[in-house]
Amino acid sequence: MSKKKTVKDIFTIMNDKGLHTRPATELVRCASTFKSSIMLNYQDYAVNAKSLLGILMLAAAKGAKIRIEAEGEDAQQAVEAIQNLAKGKFNIRY
Repeated sequence: MSKKKTVKDIFTIMNDKGLHTRPATELVRCASTFKSSIMLNYQDYAVNAKSLLGILMLAAAKGAKIRIEAEGEDAQQAVEAIQNLAKGKFNIRY
């Protein structure tokens, strides 16, 4: 039995309107493709990255630094995918 791998990193919200419904939906869609458990930490909140309501509760504005922690066999790929999504402003074009 392999040991569960934990990967931690930080990403910054670059969207002008922050992490609102549309980028949050993209984040959930991305996170849900991985087997790993993925948690997002911001201020005093820790939420499941696969939960749209959880992410919206973060109310993260532009410039917010979100800590990400993934645990599982594909944790590294999950963190990298979410990092890339954040860098691409969650595929949102205004």
